[in-house]
Amino acid sequence: MSETLEKEMFSFQTEVGQLLEIVAGSLYSNREVFLRELVSNASDACDKLRYAALTETGLASADDLAVTLEIDSTSKTLSIADNGVGMNHADLLETLGTIAKSGTGAFIEALKAEEKDRLGLIGQFGVGFYSAFMVASKVDVVTRKAGEVEAWLWSSDGKGAFSIEPTVRETNGTTVTLHLKADAKEFAEEARVKHIIKTYSEHISFPIKLGDETLNAAEALWARPAKDISEEQYADFYRHSSHAYDAPWHVMHNKVEGSLNHTSLLFVPGTPPFDLFDAERKSHVQLYVNRVFISETTTDLIPAYLRFLRGAVDSQDLSLNVSREMLQTNPKLAKIKTQVSKKVLSELKKKATKAADDYAQFWGNFGAVLKEGLVEDASLRDRILELCRFDTTGGDTLTSLSDYVERMKDGQEAIYYIAGEDRAQLAKSPHLEGFKAKDVEVLLLSDHVDEFWLQHITEFDGMPFQSITRGTADLDQVKADEKQDSQDKPKEADLSALIAVIKVELGDAVKDVRPSKRLTDSPVCLIADDGDMDVNLERLLKRHGQLQDGAPRVLELNPTHATIATLAERAKLEGASSDELLSDAAHILFDQARIIEGETPKDPSDFARRLGGLMAQAFGV
Repeated sequence: MSETLEKEMFSFQTEVGQLLEIVAGSLYSNREVFLRELVSNASDACDKLRYAALTETGLASADDLAVTLEIDSTSKTLSIADNGVGMNHADLLETLGTIAKSGTGAFIEALKAEEKDRLGLIGQFGVGFYSAFMVASKVDVVTRKAGEVEAWLWSSDGKGAFSIEPTVRETNGTTVTLHLKADAKEFAEEARVKHIIKTYSEHISFPIKLGDETLNAAEALWARPAKDISEEQYADFYRHSSHAYDAPWHVMHNKVEGSLNHTSLLFVPGTPPFDLFDAERKSHVQLYVNRVFISETTTDLIPAYLRFLRGAVDSQDLSLNVSREMLQTNPKLAKIKTQVSKKVLSELKKKATKAADDYAQFWGNFGAVLKEGLVEDASLRDRILELCRFDTTGGDTLTSLSDYVERMKDGQEAIYYIAGEDRAQLAKSPHLEGFKAKDVEVLLLSDHVDEFWLQHITEFDGMPFQSITRGTADLDQVKADEKQDSQDKPKEADLSALIAVIKVELGDAVKDVRPSKRLTDSPVCLIADDGDMDVNLERLLKRHGQLQDGAPRVLELNPTHATIATLAERAKLEGASSDELLSDAAHILFDQARIIEGETPKDPSDFARRLGGLMAQAFGV
């Protein structure tokens, strides 16, 4: 017998070992979900065989596919079997020895931290097989891959290692046998098993059999009329198909008939999936053709900016032998994608209009993802923009752009915004001071995608977007209310001499130095000049290695600030060009402006030295 046919021992991937410790020791309160996970895996195997039989030569037809349960109350075992695609030696190593999904490390950390929702995390990350060890002291997997003759036995007690050895199985498929723990004997009782299947797996599209009895409806839920489906049934199907434990935020069940027929049953989750910002940006809506599962992770059906959706789309008009490689070039699928996207956006618009508070919850979960469509989908850009909601300086309530425009002040000629990484920090920016003084509302944009969609959309409703950290901030045309008009305006100092000194001292470090019309309380700020890249966009590109050196910025001085006014008077004196205090002040003001932007001084030690010198002089040391 060759070495590959002998019993082999393997150690679990490190993360699997950590996961098993958590699963075995901490998930006692709702252990019954293990059966849902294993039945879902068996259903997936049947789906894969049905697809493979249509697209690969040499495979037998996939008729009479089913999931079969077997209980042995004497030996206290529970088996879940399928006649699906099965696994070979390599598949076992890849599937049952590792967590094959990305973000494993983050998942483990989240699983350790989230005491209350560990079950939900396991479902979201697709590692449900390991939930078997909640109830089993040992798990045996006998499997044979369709189209192959070898069968294999995978076995483990969940304590760090597993074995694989050759065995015998007459047909393709997989049987998972659980040797139940002493405190899990309830799962060897027929009544208990039937109840679990009814609760979690009613809408599996293959028969689930226990002896001669079929325990589920074995019907595709989306094929039934919406009026015949209850909210509870929708929620059950969502949890099954999405491996989720939350309730869906919104259900969209739609049937399109005409030149291209398809049915969609889509869900917006109640909580963000953990892979929402995964670099691959995959969709998790299942594509079916005449109820035959084709694919799940494809952007050819659902655009990446709607990847938070879960559910299924079934078309009668796509070819049954469509391959995953052909999806990208299939014009019918592209049309379905457009129709589904339009329907989803329409449904979201209804929610935004009729239930603003409820929609705010959705926006908090998925708004940053939806805004990606402003960059990626020019054909639906206007519809997406209508759905966007923004934080503003006008209050704690999110606003649409239409509502913002309605509230614009007389004389206001732009939609003002400030972009950065933290909403709370943006709200404190000195750039806002002049706008607050005039009661001009400013959008607070704190998602990374904001800077990029603003490169594609320059106006809304005829009003241009304008960053308050770029270019001049001439608010003289904005009409203030009577209370503001009656207030005494602070006296502005003549800064011409001071500006000349600072320009000489800072040289090429700044593009220009000028009096500010945007500052009322702070002494200085940095802005990008008209035509230059906005401050936040430059910062993002530098961080991602797409930009080496940005353009020098403009240093603005507040002519009403006491410190600036005092320095301005000193700059008028003879010998100002060689005044060491003015020299130090120029550098300190520049570094202060950088610190306000969340950056560091160019030379921290030089900054500390100059600041110490000024403090010593101020205190007469």
